[in-house]
Amino acid sequence: MLILAVLLVAKLTVAQDFYSYHEISNDTNSEIQLEYVLLNEENPCNRKCIKGAPPMVCRFTFNVEWYTTLSKACYDCPYNYEDCFRLDCIPADGFQRPVLVVNRKMPGTAIEVCEGDQVIVDVVNKLKSESTTIHWHGLHQRSTPYMDGVPYIGQCPILPMSTFRYEFPADQSGTHFWHSHSGIQRADGAYGSIIVRQPAEDDPHSSLFDHDLSEHVVVLIDWDATIAMKKFVTHYHSSGNNKPTNLLINGFGFPLNSPEWRKIDDQINITARFYVEQGQRYRFRVINAGYMNCPIEMSIDNHTLSVISSDGSDIKAINATSLITYAGERFDFVVNANQPEGLYWIRFRGLMDCDERFTRANQVAVLHYKGANATELSYPDGEPNYENAHNEGVQVNSLNKGTEDNTTQYVALPDFESLTPWDESLSDKPDYQFYVAYDFYKLNNPHFYKVPEYGFYNVSEANRVQTPQINHISMKFTSSPLMPQRDQFDDTMFCNSSTVSNCETEYCECHHVIQAPLGSIVEIVVMDEGFAYDANHPMHLHGYGFRVVAMERLGKNVTVAEVKERDRLGLIKRNLLTPPIKDTVTVPDGGYTIIRFIADNPGNQDDKGSLAFQLS
Repeated sequence: MLILAVLLVAKLTVAQDFYSYHEISNDTNSEIQLEYVLLNEENPCNRKCIKGAPPMVCRFTFNVEWYTTLSKACYDCPYNYEDCFRLDCIPADGFQRPVLVVNRKMPGTAIEVCEGDQVIVDVVNKLKSESTTIHWHGLHQRSTPYMDGVPYIGQCPILPMSTFRYEFPADQSGTHFWHSHSGIQRADGAYGSIIVRQPAEDDPHSSLFDHDLSEHVVVLIDWDATIAMKKFVTHYHSSGNNKPTNLLINGFGFPLNSPEWRKIDDQINITARFYVEQGQRYRFRVINAGYMNCPIEMSIDNHTLSVISSDGSDIKAINATSLITYAGERFDFVVNANQPEGLYWIRFRGLMDCDERFTRANQVAVLHYKGANATELSYPDGEPNYENAHNEGVQVNSLNKGTEDNTTQYVALPDFESLTPWDESLSDKPDYQFYVAYDFYKLNNPHFYKVPEYGFYNVSEANRVQTPQINHISMKFTSSPLMPQRDQFDDTMFCNSSTVSNCETEYCECHHVIQAPLGSIVEIVVMDEGFAYDANHPMHLHGYGFRVVAMERLGKNVTVAEVKERDRLGLIKRNLLTPPIKDTVTVPDGGYTIIRFIADNPGNQDDKGSLAFQLS
């Protein structure tokens, strides 16, 4: 499959030793010794992080296999609450369907370590006929570029019935996640959390909360009763829809939009539940592992979300009523349990392809005060539905809104105040500025059409699926991994918009590469032209945290020429003082997002659309 992607290459002339990062020193006189730990379900690496304490080596085994929700391991789940927590039981939304998961869990095994620990994961591919890889989303792999998990960039895919060992340092504190980076496996359940904590002395927000608990990690995903491959094939080769019908919270969720919901016994309980004590303050870590065009809005009834971090980077706290997350993003916020003891809905609703025009996908979880006169089968008052899933007030990271909205109701990313000092070199004119524009185009994509038998304009309107591309180019990966086998490729095998032609009218496909010298200051203007569908595209840059210096929606659609002219006239305002650091960012439909960073991580990094469903 061909992923909508472009490579950003920071050139380095010094060869790197592929195996050097696998070596663990046996020097007994070393100032800091690594303590080897064979992890079990108690996970001793999930501990209080003490400044100056020796790091640990934390070992995990990930068994990747096809499985099913509501398997025989579930007994009477979802009708028996306790059965839903049996070993190997995956409740999902109460309907049975195949899933592709790690260790028969969804989300899969959580990795929770301290900053500086060494992580070793043996991925055992138990799939009978599919390869796989795992990407560690948010960890930049600066010393371990071959461990990033992108097939045909840093490694070969892990073949069926074989094992690959990932080994890397947990050197970026924060909320991250892992997921399959092969095909569409993430959409079927191959994802989980990575939490890298730090000593309280190093956390600028440690005084704002009393508890940072594993049980307050919230992993979101858009969900459907149909396996992802079926949706993909019927959408691109027929007139099947690509809209998710539900959301899951930590693998749990009511089928709120299903007619079966009204028939289900009152004792059913497949809702995520988060416990708090009155008077205490809790750090929540939210991960959007979503796969489709379905941004997720969340809020907690009668509670304020004090947003303190995004993508592992700290910001000045923002008090908000609601928060919107896009696929691949992570946000941390503090909840003050200052309300009367009781039960409160945590509300989630999908936007774009999940909104009221399509599937009205929404979900709830429960904030449960421990002193409340309630049981695990009790629920807050009020019926959960799509309309009630929106709470009015200040909103962070709003859909299709940038800094053009001057009200205080919406807080856009460039308005965040990073707590990481600004690198003054980024204030200079960038050494390289790249325009990366994408949209959907009416092309005879040979992967989905055959001319003249059933070309794009030969088939009915319902069967015309447009092709997503970056700069009018579809990504085609090399036949072997680019980084470890770079000497096998010459530059003629790569392309960009300056080396190909006629791509606005003809289908173009190649190994799309943008090159920048090591150490250069790079600015990328990422644009969603917005001429085709009403869509929203988060973008994730592997190997880097970047500063989000500008974001604006100009209208329903926009061209590169219009944005360049706007910049020439000085109409684009960049935050070059305290912009936030992100690795995943949304781009408004008919607008742009501008990012800056120093290209100081040598290698070939995959700057790709997190909406991996949109393949070309």
